[in-house]
Amino acid sequence: MRMMPPLSILDLAFVPEGSGPADALRNSLDLARHAESLGYRRFWLAEHHNMIGIASAATSVVIGHVAAGTKTIRVGAGGIMLPNHAPIVIAEQFGTLETLHPGRIDLGLGRAPGTDRATMRALRRSGNVADTFPEDVLELQALLAPEQPGQLVRAFPGAGTNVPLWILGSSLYGAQLAAALGLPYAFASHFAPDALLPALQTYRSQFRPSAQLARPHAMVGINVIAAETDGEARRLFTSAQQNFTNVIRGTRGRLLPPIDDIEAYWSAAEKLHVSQMLSRSLVGSPETIRSGLDRLLAETGADELMVASAIHDHGARLRSYEFLAQAHRGSAALRDVA
Repeated sequence: MRMMPPLSILDLAFVPEGSGPADALRNSLDLARHAESLGYRRFWLAEHHNMIGIASAATSVVIGHVAAGTKTIRVGAGGIMLPNHAPIVIAEQFGTLETLHPGRIDLGLGRAPGTDRATMRALRRSGNVADTFPEDVLELQALLAPEQPGQLVRAFPGAGTNVPLWILGSSLYGAQLAAALGLPYAFASHFAPDALLPALQTYRSQFRPSAQLARPHAMVGINVIAAETDGEARRLFTSAQQNFTNVIRGTRGRLLPPIDDIEAYWSAAEKLHVSQMLSRSLVGSPETIRSGLDRLLAETGADELMVASAIHDHGARLRSYEFLAQAHRGSAALRDVA
């Protein structure tokens, strides 16, 4: 029987209502240290812009903050939106991070802007810049590889660090690119679950081995909200449900506290839309989470799980990851017996 895959964390550095970005960044470091003590494999942060509820816009800076405050957990980007940047700048940033924290830095790459159209213009991003994403990935990979004779442009620090690259996606495009380049692939089913299974099948069937990776490695992103009881977990989950509802409404703000009656917050149409976006969510007690993990692995064959948890109270978020680790150990123990 296959073992339960390792757990990792995607932290969006949420800014809860009633607090500010300094609180969010302190909480991110505290969560990373907690995750390290619980045995989580990676702690990733994501690039978003013009969002007052997310404090990780300067993603490489926050990664350095977290890596400097931890010892063993891998820290990285999930991801850097590469079309927003010149590849050499990202190579220098992540080469520097790898130099400071050798063997602990990951670089996940996405092609979306991570923001709205007005902010895209502020980022100096043109409408068709994503078309060069494959070429930009290859350029970045070459800048992180050992320097070649006659090479005119070098990333320093960066050259020779071979920071491992990941391709992130929520459609078949990313799956095809990751397979063609022989890179690990992470699917964002924590907010865009529809294409998960076709994307995994495409990635695995088309995968070509590379110097970085001999066989496919697929990471599945999911939301997990765990608490002592199913009822308490469902209540905590209303923060994420409100957050996604507000995204649909175009009224993004700080992460709201949980409420007792989510039905009074959204319309029927909003409920349908949000529930579809959050359908890859495990919400409940450790026993409920354990059953959900078993079903997810049977369905996807994931090599790794990347977990997001939009929980307003920091203490409850720490406990949620404790309960998840407990469920994960229980599921793995059951598989060992089987």
